[in-house]
Amino acid sequence: MDLRDALPEFVLTIILVISTLVLVLRLWQDITIAVSATLMMLSLGGLFLIFGAKITVLSRTLVDRERGIRLNLIETQEVLAGKYDETVAQIDAIIQDFQRRLYR
Repeated sequence: MDLRDALPEFVLTIILVISTLVLVLRLWQDITIAVSATLMMLSLGGLFLIFGAKITVLSRTLVDRERGIRLNLIETQEVLAGKYDETVAQIDAIIQDFQRRLYR
């Protein structure tokens, strides 16, 4: 995952942690609750970052597989077109041979 692509997610995670810390410190004045809530929000933000990275990897994998399938289809199409042309040429040769025999 590119750092430029993940920058908004990092900023949102930092905002999430800071806002949680400010909220908890304002409400209870207990450092244990503030630290645990901050760690909880930090882990939640990290989880979002991991999900984003995995989705990016899956998207790239899907694009690569799609490209591979497309190339295989094009190659198969070319092979089948060649076989079709070869078969048509053989049938034309057979028809020409029959026509020569009929005119003799």
